[in-house]
Amino acid sequence: MRKLFAALLFLLLFPAAAMAQGVVASADPRATEAGREMLRQGGSATDAALAMMLALTVVEPQSSGIGGGGFLLHHDGASGVIDTIDGRETAPESADSRRFLGPDDKPMPFLSAVQGGLSVGVPGNMRLMALAHRRWGKLEWKALFAPAIRLAEEGFDVTPPLAATMKLLGPVWREKFPQTAALYLDANGEPLPVGTHIRNPALAKLLRQLAEQGPDAFYKGENAAAIVNAVASFNPGHMTLGDLESYRAKERPAVCGSYRRFTVCGMGPPSSGATTVLQMLGMLERFDMKKLGKDSPQAWLLIGEAMRLAYADREKYLGDGDFVPVPVAGLLDPDYLKRRSRLIAPGRARGSYQAGSPPGAPRRTVAVQAETPGTTHFVAVDRNGDIVSMTSTIEGPFGSQLIANGMALNNELTDFTFAPEKDGAPVANRVQAGKRPLSSMAPTIVYDENGKPVLALGSAGGKRIIMHVMKTLVGVLDWGLPADQAIALPNIFFDDQGLTIEANGEGTALAAGVARIAPARAVDMTSKVTALERTAAGWRGAADPRSVGTAANE
Repeated sequence: MRKLFAALLFLLLFPAAAMAQGVVASADPRATEAGREMLRQGGSATDAALAMMLALTVVEPQSSGIGGGGFLLHHDGASGVIDTIDGRETAPESADSRRFLGPDDKPMPFLSAVQGGLSVGVPGNMRLMALAHRRWGKLEWKALFAPAIRLAEEGFDVTPPLAATMKLLGPVWREKFPQTAALYLDANGEPLPVGTHIRNPALAKLLRQLAEQGPDAFYKGENAAAIVNAVASFNPGHMTLGDLESYRAKERPAVCGSYRRFTVCGMGPPSSGATTVLQMLGMLERFDMKKLGKDSPQAWLLIGEAMRLAYADREKYLGDGDFVPVPVAGLLDPDYLKRRSRLIAPGRARGSYQAGSPPGAPRRTVAVQAETPGTTHFVAVDRNGDIVSMTSTIEGPFGSQLIANGMALNNELTDFTFAPEKDGAPVANRVQAGKRPLSSMAPTIVYDENGKPVLALGSAGGKRIIMHVMKTLVGVLDWGLPADQAIALPNIFFDDQGLTIEANGEGTALAAGVARIAPARAVDMTSKVTALERTAAGWRGAADPRSVGTAANE
């Protein structure tokens, strides 16, 4: 009787922990609801994540969708195994190292490259989706499409982020992209205001075809031809039907490292997310970040110094490991990180940040590539403890600005470094046929000392993605904050003038404090983090307060 009473008491005190429940979070409430719908039908975390990816194709077309690519992390609740899938876009076979060079052999202006077909990579999200569903899906393939089809057919209301993007790009669409203008501008060529109801019948038709016919309907036949024609319509990029048909998503080993009593795992190359995050954590580990606390300018300067050193290594060594040797093990070597950490002096900025020489490093040169702040992230955990953390993108706002069958096509190829070599040495992230451009997407899962997952997160934000994830990790793992409060911490990055800290109440005060000991200033800086955290009462979701994102229980 005493055992029965204890069990009933536990159920009353900790109902969520006693009865496992799924949780989802995304950057848009309609997508979050799509994920929850899958869980309520008995679907897996993978089913929920993929349904969110499809729904975001409809309601967040400025950021992500099936016209782009992504990275997916999967934790198996039964075995504890973590797997990753690389659905990053690839350069077409016509691409070579001169793709973004002008007649004078100098890198062309970014706007000349980004708008139109020259910037479009072969989309990867549908092959990623098929591979993930085959491995871990429980529901029928076509069930995952139902929420997105409903949103495209019945329509959805314009959110403030979407309205702001349409206002920004409306003049470009009117001049150069009539299909995009027809979908997202009114009859007078003006951007649609917040709350306007949009329908996308062409996308609904495509989603129905994919639901019935499977992923081949994306990479072959009418849709493949539509993509090829769109890429050829403006600033052509010479993509072929063969480029689409030959695309494959790839399973890759996760990149993991320790930080204090935790293990942090993420995507390996062509993502720079896990490697750069783990480098920064490794450099910070000798400092008592907990004692310094979240309000300490000294703590934020330490984060900034580790960031500058890690990003210097990122720019020199990271790229697609299928094409160039990437010294991941050397970059994460404990002795190497100790040497890099010794370059950080508390209380002052170093001022100069060169790449180091990790073990096994090839001869490379530093060359910075452009990466515009777009993208989206979503997370799901199911009642069996399976977890998915996925970042999806079409790169910049509305990608290449091209539309095919109602979907926005990516501009991922401008994530390559435009100059193929510098100072006589090759650039790791130069353009090559079939290659995947370097990415900052950083889907992450964190484990405690017993190997149990305790946190899953990721963000949007271009090259700042890594830092949005990093400051959230420090907030949770060092400062003991709940995930929502850690996400709300000021964002931090850098430019050629020094550190930049988000210009909000807390961030502005921090920037002023840091500026007394190092170059720093407050600037506007948005983010779009979503996360799951394990609590005593079970899993809880969190979405960035800067976004319209939401979290929901099953």
